[in-house]
Amino acid sequence: MRDDTPLPRPPLGPRHWPMWLALASMMVAARLPWTLQRLLGRGLGALAFALAGSRRRAAATNLDLCLPERSPAERATLLRDSFRDLGVGFLEFARAWWGDATPMRRTARIEGVEAIEAILAQGRGVLLVSGHFMTLEMCGRLMCDRLPLAGMYRRHRSPVFEWAVRRGRQRYAVAMFANEEVRPAIRHLKQGGILWYAPDQDMRGKDTVFAPFFGVPAATITATHQFARLSGCAVVPFFHRREGADYVLRLGEPLADFPSKDVAADTARVNAAIEAMVREAPSQYLWIHRRFKRRPDGEAPPYDN
Repeated sequence: MRDDTPLPRPPLGPRHWPMWLALASMMVAARLPWTLQRLLGRGLGALAFALAGSRRRAAATNLDLCLPERSPAERATLLRDSFRDLGVGFLEFARAWWGDATPMRRTARIEGVEAIEAILAQGRGVLLVSGHFMTLEMCGRLMCDRLPLAGMYRRHRSPVFEWAVRRGRQRYAVAMFANEEVRPAIRHLKQGGILWYAPDQDMRGKDTVFAPFFGVPAATITATHQFARLSGCAVVPFFHRREGADYVLRLGEPLADFPSKDVAADTARVNAAIEAMVREAPSQYLWIHRRFKRRPDGEAPPYDN
């Protein structure tokens, strides 16, 4: 079920040259030794912490809302750690798209593949549900060594970056579907394929319900429920994290009795699964996303302007 449709020619006009230069820098960085990449990534993260004031404040607000049981000092440490992992993750993305994953393969631990293969043997598709972690791209590439994954993603505004990312991901994924390509994604699941999906961001304009995330109502897309309802696929949580220089990937148990007739309850179950993933590796989660920007009943968003 690999999608071998050739990509359109990339845009080469002068107005795209700055983006090509930025991509060239990322491609060079993707080929650096992994130890050096981690050191550079931590430095990039520290620089982002100092310069990205609005995103730093958004991340701090998210940590206050989601982890009130931690002390202010613990949340401040986690905030700094999350930016260091953000910087490392940036270089991980580049390496996953254009670099060599051999060093990661040597020590990666992947659990739960056999259960997925048993589901596929029944002719049933599998929806892998995860969250926006900084390890997602590298762990997606590592999992593709064991299972034929397709993915969903949000289109990029830059046509150069859109072309480059799709080209990079199609080195290892069997197909990539943009968020609006719902019918092809459902067809892929109906045909017994595996689709990797992260429904933990506020997708404006999509079908959403307010479901708890760390006990806070969050506007959450209902697509996981709809994919399962329309395709009959199994829904499996996909945990992944970095431990030092190594990676741990774990496929959980399929969600039982999913989907139900209650879309809000199903969406809450998905949020709970992602919350469990975050608690395993909190510094590696993308806290800079304004997850609670839409509020129920006209409440004011918790973020500054």
